[in-house]
Amino acid sequence: MFVVSVCLFVSGIGFVIAAERSSRTVAAAGPAEAAPVVPAVATVKQVMNGMIQPSASAVWDSVATIVSDAGVEERRPQTDEEWAQVAASAAMVIESANLLTDRSRAIDTVEWPAMAAAMAASGRKALDAANAKDPNGILAMGDELNQTCDACHEKYSRE
Repeated sequence: MFVVSVCLFVSGIGFVIAAERSSRTVAAAGPAEAAPVVPAVATVKQVMNGMIQPSASAVWDSVATIVSDAGVEERRPQTDEEWAQVAASAAMVIESANLLTDRSRAIDTVEWPAMAAAMAASGRKALDAANAKDPNGILAMGDELNQTCDACHEKYSRE
């Protein structure tokens, strides 16, 4: 009986030591692994010209009423694929706002991120409208998105 008690006591100590080691390993690793820092590659101008402008234009141009000598043309996405393309363009507007607020691209720490957030909010409305296949929603947010772009360009444009 004595031998069994000693074995149980020693085993218990072993479990305590093992538990302590594993808790130290978890604590050293932290609650979550830190994401790797990826350096910015594109400049603000490249993000504007390569992502924002073509994506915003695709959203704006997706719903339109065109009046010409030939008559009135109502432009609307017709297929699921066309609506998916509008949604993808709206998502690029939103994601590009994230790129603009990267520390290496941010022009300042107050107005620049606020303007990027306003652009993202307008992009979110466009994304929601595209997902709902709502041409009126696209029309309604078009001016709002344009105003966010104009306000930022008015303040920060260097050309």
